Amino acid sequence: MATEDQKTATAGRVDRTLETRSLRGEESAAGSTHIADGVVAKVAGIAAREVAGVHALGGGGARAFGAIRDAVNATDLTQGVKVEVGDTQAAADLTIVVEYPARIQEVAGQVRAAVAGAIARVTGLEVVEVNIDVNDVHIPGDDNDDESESRVS
Repeated sequence: MATEDQKTATAGRVDRTLETRSLRGEESAAGSTHIADGVVAKVAGIAAREVAGVHALGGGGARAFGAIRDAVNATDLTQGVKVEVGDTQAAADLTIVVEYPARIQEVAGQVRAAVAGAIARVTGLEVVEVNIDVNDVHIPGDDNDDESESRVS
């Protein structure tokens, strides 16, 4: 049985109490399994990128570094993803860029569902929340730095 200190030791969004873990049978005489935050973040990043209407993950600076990593074939699948992982639960925060003219609320809802489903399916953790921060809209053609069509001569 967990002590009162162990029950109140949770400061985040996920339940980290020993009592919950042992009641759910996550620990046995053969050992226990701990899933690292990075693993859950990678699962979330992969799932989010598969949603139609998502152009990229992460803020402007993260995307700039991501472009450099992509150029050297070292893509960071956790870019734009922050997770909190407990013994039986996980929570995720994602920053995304949505393709114009996709409906932002629909894309965010699809990302939320895809991420929660992937984390639950792959890790077996209960997903308590998935927060989506849309920080930009990508307009097709913005990636073209073609300056040959100058407005002035």
